[in-house]
Amino acid sequence: MAAAQHSSHRPPSDTNTPRAVFGNSPETLAQIYRSDVHLAVWQRQKTPCLPNEWRLRNGGKPISQRTTLSSANVRNLEEAVPVLAPYPELSEDIGLLADMFSYLFELTAIGLRIATLTQPMCPKFHVDRVPCRLITTYVGPGSQWLPHHCTDRSKLGAGSAGLSDAESGLYPSTDAIQTLRAGDVALLKGESWENNEGAGLVHRSPAVKSGQQRLLLTLDFAVASG
Repeated sequence: MAAAQHSSHRPPSDTNTPRAVFGNSPETLAQIYRSDVHLAVWQRQKTPCLPNEWRLRNGGKPISQRTTLSSANVRNLEEAVPVLAPYPELSEDIGLLADMFSYLFELTAIGLRIATLTQPMCPKFHVDRVPCRLITTYVGPGSQWLPHHCTDRSKLGAGSAGLSDAESGLYPSTDAIQTLRAGDVALLKGESWENNEGAGLVHRSPAVKSGQQRLLLTLDFAVASG
């Protein structure tokens, strides 16, 4: 996938209304540089060997690690992220996504989190105070998000007055709630992206049923240590 330029060199957009774009190739992710796009999703064919490898090798035992990787570490992921060592196929896939993420945004370091969740990590709709985040769900339900035109952003955070998302008036009806599929690779533009304040993607963690697990990967911009 060819490297895109930084946000200061984004191509002109056709509209000022943020929207989502979907495609079946990794090149779709580069559309995040458009000023009218705040969600870019690579709808890749789900690879069944990855969740099966995780289940078969440890019976679905929870795993969790958060770390900062340099571009060199990305190419030797099992050593940099020891929790992935028992899962070579999963490790290879995460390494591929980490390499793509760092290349797309010309990063020298990225923040990686891989975790098994049994309850929502962020149960209320919110925006991230980051430039951009990659999210993919390997096992379980995918993240939920709201189209920009269906969202009353004044109801986010303290604006909800303590009410639930369903009660606050944040969205007109539950039909507005969209859900990513397991296996989708999504780039979520945040509030810290240049000229994107007030347009970061509104999203939340999905509900997780009793006894269900969710295996989630997130990648973020980071600063190399040392």
